[in-house]
Amino acid sequence: MLYFSRWKAILIWLAVAVTFVLAAPNLIPADTLAKLPSWVPKKQMTLGLDLQGGSHILLQIDQNDLIKDRLEASRDEIRTLLRDAKIGYTGLSGSGRVVQVRIRDVAQVDAAKEALKGLVAPITSGLFSGGTITEWTEDEPEPGLLRFTMTDAGVKYRSSTALTQSIEVVDRRVNELGTTEPIVQRQGDDRIVVQVPGLQDPQRLKEILGQTAKLTFQMVDQTMPVQEAINGRPPAGSSVLYSKDDPPVPYLIENRVIVSGENLTDAQATFNSQTNEPVVSFRFDSKGATRFGQATQQNVGKLFAIILDNQVISAPQIREPILGGTGQISGNFTAQSANDLAVLLRAGALPATLTVVEERTVGPGLGQDSIQAGKIAGIIGSILVVGFMFVAYGFLGFLANIALAVHVAMIVGLLSLLGATLTMPGIAGIVLTIGMAVDSNVLIYERIREERRQGRSVIQAIDTGFAKALATIVDSNVTSFIATIVLFWLGSGPVKGFAVTFAIGILTTVFTAFTFTRLLVSIWLRRAKPKELPRAPVTFVKPGTKFPFMGLRRWTFALSTLLSIMSVVLFMTVDINYGVDFKGGSTIEVQSKSGPADIADIRGKLSELNIGDVQVQQFGSPTDVLIRVAAQEEGDNAEQSVIDKVRAELQDKYEFRRVEVVGPTVSSELATQGTIGMLVALVGILIYVWFRFEWQFAVGAIVATVHDIVMTIGFFCITGIEFNQSSIAAILTIIGYSLNDTIVVYDRVREDLRKYKKTPMPTILNTAINETLSRTTLTAVTTILALLALVLFGGEVIRSFTLAMLFGVVFGTYSSIFIAAPLLILFKLRQAPDAAEEKPANGKALTT
Repeated sequence: MLYFSRWKAILIWLAVAVTFVLAAPNLIPADTLAKLPSWVPKKQMTLGLDLQGGSHILLQIDQNDLIKDRLEASRDEIRTLLRDAKIGYTGLSGSGRVVQVRIRDVAQVDAAKEALKGLVAPITSGLFSGGTITEWTEDEPEPGLLRFTMTDAGVKYRSSTALTQSIEVVDRRVNELGTTEPIVQRQGDDRIVVQVPGLQDPQRLKEILGQTAKLTFQMVDQTMPVQEAINGRPPAGSSVLYSKDDPPVPYLIENRVIVSGENLTDAQATFNSQTNEPVVSFRFDSKGATRFGQATQQNVGKLFAIILDNQVISAPQIREPILGGTGQISGNFTAQSANDLAVLLRAGALPATLTVVEERTVGPGLGQDSIQAGKIAGIIGSILVVGFMFVAYGFLGFLANIALAVHVAMIVGLLSLLGATLTMPGIAGIVLTIGMAVDSNVLIYERIREERRQGRSVIQAIDTGFAKALATIVDSNVTSFIATIVLFWLGSGPVKGFAVTFAIGILTTVFTAFTFTRLLVSIWLRRAKPKELPRAPVTFVKPGTKFPFMGLRRWTFALSTLLSIMSVVLFMTVDINYGVDFKGGSTIEVQSKSGPADIADIRGKLSELNIGDVQVQQFGSPTDVLIRVAAQEEGDNAEQSVIDKVRAELQDKYEFRRVEVVGPTVSSELATQGTIGMLVALVGILIYVWFRFEWQFAVGAIVATVHDIVMTIGFFCITGIEFNQSSIAAILTIIGYSLNDTIVVYDRVREDLRKYKKTPMPTILNTAINETLSRTTLTAVTTILALLALVLFGGEVIRSFTLAMLFGVVFGTYSSIFIAAPLLILFKLRQAPDAAEEKPANGKALTT
């Protein structure tokens, strides 16, 4: 077990060297890195939006808007086709998904069906297995009345097509802003995720993304005064539209479109040579230039309107034919608004309205603060864990610390190699794996000590210790890995970043603890030839401890039952402090630009905005304020209006460091995902433990884990800490940690059951718990030290996450001993023998 061939040792050292080479660029400034030779690895970890600042925006396509547009287009198509076929009709109308028309002459119904057959013809689509779909179905409910109904497949096809087109348009718009490495991705059937790192003006991004930008050139109808049309009824084929002025100016506009934005080939923000005012210069393609030239030739002296999203930008007079295919759009623009309009026109119009259903924006200042807090927490946590391991194991602890350094380097190197995004919860994941990574070393070292106490030689004890610890290490890490996979599957943004980091940490732990540490120990054995194991400066758990844990099981069951009932009652009677992730609404973190923040003044200003329930509280330092606004009943658009109002009211005196807006659509989905996540994790762990052990072990592990979840929820109820998506991450991590602890105890119970076939179950459990007590204690302490560093120095952003984790580690350790183990007695894993009990080796049987 301790023998390493030359090639195997070389490969291990080579893997370690490659790891440090991959991780090294993260320690070198970017400008220095750029000057190094091209063959030098330069790939660094990508910082998440919460560390470098930027915006995460989730857009949802408005399906009703899409159906409405398709209905209008089909109605216009029916009108054109019937007119071209010279078929008289009346009552052409549409509502919902239905368009109907009445043919005046029943004798022409067949001719009408022939003219409109293209509408109901199958559409070729690679999205469907059959290759074609039918968008419209036709029926004739009564003679002469033709009714066309849009099918579900047609709606799905149009939505998918519109989403694909919208992604292209959004991508062009974001790239036109000149931002660095933006991400535009499809999410589900009707959503687009936009992530723009380092963005300084998220409001401008939202305005550009949320505008449909349907540009049309239409004639102004001058056959009737516009006021008369408003008071009465506009002429057929015309509508009243309003300008973007304040107050808006009405215009009577002909519905017929002369030319649209689809015919534009370019648009640029420029200045009018005569007035020096910002304008947008545009150029048509050949088709658009021809149509625009013909229209201006035929309407010299008349007014034509430039319309953007049903609002009149300007309505100039045609003084002479415009034949060159170029022109200018003017309309009280600023330099930025002219540039934004040019961006929109170049990118093209969206096929349907996009609604912001989720927004998470972090200012660059807060991002730098988070990086600094993460570095400090990481350094302090590492120092505490490294110091503790040396105190607990002496020279063996020193070897474990070397393996721990390789472990951290491997995480950073793999994150860099994979191009993974490092978030603030990801930093927490690294610090947490530092605390948990030593668990495998602790398991190995405690086994080695135990084997040595039983009389084996140093080499035999070390060899057997590594061999016996392997199964436990694998079992305990697999259970944590299951919870992490679920977290990655259901999480989003920073939570997914935590899952990636933690998963990589679990994998590297197995390598560094079992393979690399074993290599270091074998080198030490070969060179030092020790006669005894290195002594530790401090012994935390005295060898041969025989505490009668099972004698307390009735008391601990009673205590846990009481606490669980209290937690459930609190959950049902006391409103848990749900964050915006689960109840919708807005969370805004602001920082005073000068001096301490005036809480009363902020509260007074916001109370006048008529935005519902508002909570204002100090957050961290005296200059920082956290504002929570309750969810708006009017829906997702109303949530965005809240941010606009708050920003307008406070931006002069306060810097907006963080904005989170979650609409009702997303919040309900996140709540459902969180519940499903915990259930899936529990079922997955149940199946694995059942597969590896017996059913009593599996059920006992799940009951103990559910106990920890209930206790953690009670902790949130009592403390009032915000329960958000990162809290779900904390609970899933607690599930993994608690199971890790429980599996270690169960693994020893299973081993002792094979050794002592007639020993009563309480005695077996007492023996197993006492044999693993040193490991349980040391692992809990190292994890708690790492978490304490995060709680005290990691910053406010992840404090609720780390506090929940700290509480969960304490109760997870408790439940492994006092809940999971005694349940095996309750489930009658082994009946009490009739014969005298068999004594465990090196000691008398423990009383219960």
